[in-house]
Amino acid sequence: MSHEKYQSAIKALHACMEACNHCYDSCLKEEDINMMKGCIRLDRECADMCAYLEQSLVRGTPFAAELAQVCAKICETCGEECKKHDHDHCQKCADACFNCAEECKKIA
Repeated sequence: MSHEKYQSAIKALHACMEACNHCYDSCLKEEDINMMKGCIRLDRECADMCAYLEQSLVRGTPFAAELAQVCAKICETCGEECKKHDHDHCQKCADACFNCAEECKKIA
C-alpha cells in the first residue's frame, strides 16, 4: 500500500487535527473570546487541512507534495498564533502544529 510510507506523517496529521479541535473548543470557552479570534480561526483551518491531507495520503493522492506544502504553511501559522497564548491547550496545539509542519515538509 502506498500510504505506508507516510505513516509518521499520518500520525502527526491526526494528532495535530485532534489538538487543533481541542484548542478550538477550549478557546471558545475562554473569558476573553475576542482575544482568541485568530487562534479559533486558525485552529479550524489547520484541523480541516490536516484531516484532508491525512485522508488524501491514505487513499494515495497524486498531489501529496503540493498538499503537504500547503498544510505545512497552515500548521506553522497556527502554531505561531497558538504559541502567543499562555493557555495549556494553546501551547499543546502549537507543539502539535510544529511537529506536523516538519512531517509535511518531508513530503513536500
